Amino acid sequence: MGASVKDTTSTAVVAVSAVPEAGVNGPEDLPDWDALDWLSQDRQVARLRQRIFKATQAGDMKRARNLQRLMLRSRANTLVSVRQVSQRNSGRRTPGVDGEVAMTSRQRASLAHWLHRCGSGTVPLPVRRVHVPKKNGKSRPLGIPVIADRAQQNRVKNALEPEWEARLDASQYGFRPGRGCHDAIEKIFSLLGKKGAKRGWILDADLQAAFDRIDHRHLLGRLRGFPGKDQIAGWLRAGVVDNNRYAPTPEGTPQGGVISPLLLNIALQGIEEAVGVRYRKNGELARDCPAVVVYADDLVVLCHSREQAEAARECLAVWLAPKGLRLNDAKTRITTDTEGFDFLSFNVRRYPTKDGPKILIKPSEEALVRIRRRMKAELRALRGQPASAVIGKLNPVIRGQAAYYRTGVAKKAFSDLDRVLWVQLDQWARGAHPNKGRQWIIKRYWGPFNESRNDQWVFGDHKTGAYLHKYAWTPIIRHVMVAGRSSPDDPALADYWADRRRRQTRHSPPLASSIQHALRVQDGRCPGCGHSLLFADRTPNLPGEWENWFRAIRKAIERKDIITGNADGRAGRHTSTTQTMHMGIYMHADCARRQPGSRRS
Repeated sequence: MGASVKDTTSTAVVAVSAVPEAGVNGPEDLPDWDALDWLSQDRQVARLRQRIFKATQAGDMKRARNLQRLMLRSRANTLVSVRQVSQRNSGRRTPGVDGEVAMTSRQRASLAHWLHRCGSGTVPLPVRRVHVPKKNGKSRPLGIPVIADRAQQNRVKNALEPEWEARLDASQYGFRPGRGCHDAIEKIFSLLGKKGAKRGWILDADLQAAFDRIDHRHLLGRLRGFPGKDQIAGWLRAGVVDNNRYAPTPEGTPQGGVISPLLLNIALQGIEEAVGVRYRKNGELARDCPAVVVYADDLVVLCHSREQAEAARECLAVWLAPKGLRLNDAKTRITTDTEGFDFLSFNVRRYPTKDGPKILIKPSEEALVRIRRRMKAELRALRGQPASAVIGKLNPVIRGQAAYYRTGVAKKAFSDLDRVLWVQLDQWARGAHPNKGRQWIIKRYWGPFNESRNDQWVFGDHKTGAYLHKYAWTPIIRHVMVAGRSSPDDPALADYWADRRRRQTRHSPPLASSIQHALRVQDGRCPGCGHSLLFADRTPNLPGEWENWFRAIRKAIERKDIITGNADGRAGRHTSTTQTMHMGIYMHADCARRQPGSRRS
């Protein structure tokens, strides 16, 4: 049996209690958090990351290690890391075992000051175990580190990640800068959808409890020479607290830690070689070899024959064993592209058409069933609530799911979901007014609320004018896959990534037309800080991330009326040659509160 938390974590508690309280007598050099030039801090970290990437790419590991030490001592890295885990990450309000979060500017500045002063000398606390439901009805264990450890992990990640960005396989898409689910899906389409594609046999595989089983010795062996290796070892061995009981962690890395996805990617580096992937001198795949696409613990191997798929499965099992990993036999199978397979909530299948067989990637049936059940459950929970509550609850869900699936063949699926949701809303309305007639209910809840659409059947609230978004209003947009091994940490590809960011701005997720117009005018950036207006660090990936993003974005940005002398989106600038005018721009809410000469609209 595990020991109690009180007995086993006393030294760690003492270490965390050393974080200074930002009171009246706080440190004199405590930074003014809200006055910091965050664009400058981010640029310092980005430049140092690029130098680490470039040194690793050139094979100069002595220089790379020196630059990593510089990153670990960087004040900008400390500030950016505290801001990342306390203001930007979706789990910033979730405490660890100490119950602490840094939610005020003074607390963040105090935490950054303490971390920078202590460097790598902090003692890690155990993670707090929480269980979140999975789509199959089971639960997934997450390990939540304390806020100080999360910030430390982000500091170390900024030193370690650019080294491995220069090393990771091109087929690894999970939890990497500039990459995501849609890139992985588009890679599959590029391999199966092109004319004359021969890789029609698919090994559809899943790693069993990957985060919980990574072998510490093997992982730390891959980090040999990295100056933050001892800190990572401390986090791996810090233990876990579940129901107020402590247990050691002889294996695995907590799913929920800032650095854990990177550590899994490092463990899986070399998977292409393991299954026999070969490249030509021009960077293209050799014709007779298999291809692999990996997203965290989900992967598919595209093969020419069943024999090649079976051989790939055997090679993977042997290659994974020393890492402490293994395939989940219950979820691993060999199939064909004509039978199809599900990957990242999409279904990939070759369909017969009048022009010949064609690969179509659609929302999976399992995902659609999950959406319908989710809507039914939400509306059941909203019984007795006004229409405004229904709209406020469901709009982020609808927009988030539509933003994720809009890159596939989803037009029919969106229309079907709208029809099912109409029936569910009708049942909700009739349940709310059992003594009213059908025409009364229709007149009360439906109408042409969206003036830009010729649609009389929009669910809305006549008091506020708010209405429910429809899935079918989201346009289908083909995703452009990231090229090869391209990384934002590569300084030689600065123009390439600038072009991708501009495209992201042009094809923003389904938002109000005023925000979409502002994104185009402002080049997708906040005029207060110069950062991306919509995406703090990376674009959301899975449907749940998109849903959380839409729920948060309403509070994260706001419209400001700026008194300005020009119309280029830069607030508070006046010239003697132009006429002073009022203009509406969108800013981060934090930036707007600090912006002089502006008023909320």
